[in-house]
Amino acid sequence: MYVIPEARGLGLARRILAALEADARAAGRTRMVLETGTAQPEAIALYTSSGYAPCAKFGHYREYENSRCYAKSLV
Repeated sequence: MYVIPEARGLGLARRILAALEADARAAGRTRMVLETGTAQPEAIALYTSSGYAPCAKFGHYREYENSRCYAKSLV
């Protein structure tokens, strides 16, 4: 997800995340896993304030020291 600087502070990222979660639920998914980096503290704050918790790194993200992964149950 990315919100251009001019549109930040309007709650768009939170609305985008909620829409992605709703789509995942509608598709029968029970868990969301997201990745970001340590250089994106705003993303980390959004994820944690939205109920995501740190989880094990996955895929090629395992190789990156600055990568952070977060998961949330959708049930």
